[in-house]
Amino acid sequence: MEWLRRAACVGEDPELFFPVGTRGPALRDVTAAKRVCARCEVRADCLTFALGSGQTSGVWGGTCEEERVALLRTSGAGASRDDATRRSAL
Repeated sequence: MEWLRRAACVGEDPELFFPVGTRGPALRDVTAAKRVCARCEVRADCLTFALGSGQTSGVWGGTCEEERVALLRTSGAGASRDDATRRSAL
């Protein structure tokens, strides 16, 4: 996981990426975390890791839990995980 050293989230508060709840402050944290991901040079690597290792909570590679579930569902319907990762990273 050499890519992790170049991640934009290094030095950020980890709680930002793992909000508790699905409303109010949690939604603000998810949005703020995604802003950090948007400027990250290793976002695709992060998302690939999250999809491949079954990360079920938090923001990874600019995606929330629900978005990753949808990507996995799509990849299971014929597209590979790597294809889904590349599409979401664009």
